[in-house]
Amino acid sequence: MAARIDHTVHIELGERRYPIFIGSGLLAAAPTYSGLPRAAQALIVSNTTVAPLYADALRSALQAHYQRVHVVALPDGEQYKDWQTLNRIFDALLAHECDRKTVLFALGGGVVGDMTGFAAASYMRGVPFVQVPTTLLAQVDSSVGGKTAINHPLGKNMIGAFYQPQRVICDLDTLGTLPERELSAGIAEVIKYGPIADMALLDWLEQNMDALRGRDPAALAHAIRRSCEIKAAVVGQDEREAGLRAILNFGHTFGHAIEAGLGYGEWLHGEAVGCGMVMAATLSARLGLVDDAFVQRLRRLIDRAGLPVVGPRLDARDNAGRYLELMRVDKKAESGEIRFVVIEKPGQAGVRGAADALVREVIDACCLRQ
Repeated sequence: MAARIDHTVHIELGERRYPIFIGSGLLAAAPTYSGLPRAAQALIVSNTTVAPLYADALRSALQAHYQRVHVVALPDGEQYKDWQTLNRIFDALLAHECDRKTVLFALGGGVVGDMTGFAAASYMRGVPFVQVPTTLLAQVDSSVGGKTAINHPLGKNMIGAFYQPQRVICDLDTLGTLPERELSAGIAEVIKYGPIADMALLDWLEQNMDALRGRDPAALAHAIRRSCEIKAAVVGQDEREAGLRAILNFGHTFGHAIEAGLGYGEWLHGEAVGCGMVMAATLSARLGLVDDAFVQRLRRLIDRAGLPVVGPRLDARDNAGRYLELMRVDKKAESGEIRFVVIEKPGQAGVRGAADALVREVIDACCLRQ
C-alpha cells in the first residue's frame, strides 16, 4: 500500500514544534522519516511482540537515512517498565558506540514509547527520538506530549522526564494486528477526552462505538485525529503539567492505584483508566458537580467499549484504605493530599481535593463487594 497521510496535527512548542502524522502505509515508507536530525546511526526500540511484525519494515525504511540501523527488543508488558529493562536500551546504545546524534525510534505501545523517550532524555544527556506507536492507546495519548517514565513498585510513572519527540507516526495499518483487549484499552483514552474537553466527541463515540471496535479506518482516523488535537492544545499551553495538563489524567488517579495494587500488567492501563473514569465521575457527582445521569451515560459508554466498570478489591479487610494509600503517592498529590481530576461540568474538568470519608464512599460504591 502506498503511504498516505490523512491528517497532520502539530504540537506547538516554539522551536520544538513537531508533527503527528496520521495515515496508512507510513511505517514502511522512507519519505515518512525525511527531515529528521542527521546521524550515522539509529536504534529501533521495540518489544518481543511488535518487533517480529514491524521491525524489519521500519529498519528498511530507515536505511535510506542512516548508515547503520540497530534493533533492541524488550520483553513485553507493563511489569517490565523498570530500571532493569531500561538498561537494555543503554546497553545497546553503548555496545554500538552510539553518539549524541543517534536517533532512537520507539516502535510499540505506551510502555515502549515511555521507556524509549526516557532513555533518549537520559543518554548523553539527551538524544533525538521519534515515536512510532503501534497501539491505539499510544497513538491517541502516550506517544504525544513528551511524558516519559518508568514505574516504581510503589507508584506508576514516578521516575521520568518531560522530553519531546521529533515526530509521531500513527500508522493505522498497525492497528489491524492489535488484540481486541488492547483495542478496548486504547478506546478508554479516546473516551477520556469527551468529558474533559469535548462533549461532541462523546456524542460521536456513542454513535460510532461499534465502528471503532470493528476497526473501521475512517472511524479510527477520526478518533485519533480529534484525540491528538485536544491533547496538542493542552500540551501547547502547559507542557510540564503545572496546571491545565493535569486534566488529561481524568480517571488516572484511581486507575494507577488499580494497576499498582493488582500488580503491573494484571489489568491493562486503559482498562484501569476506564474503571477509574467511572470512579472519578462518581466522585464528581458526590461533590455536586454533575448529575447521576451523566455518570450512568459515561458508565454505559465505557462498558460498550469492552472495559471494566467495577473496580477490583485490592485488600480484603480495608479495600478503600488500600486505594487511598496507593493514591497518596500519585504525582498529583500535594503534601499528602490526593488531588483528583473531576468533571466540573460536562466538557470541562478541574483538579480538586476531597475528604477521605467521601473518597471511601466512592470506592465502596464502585468496587466489588465480595
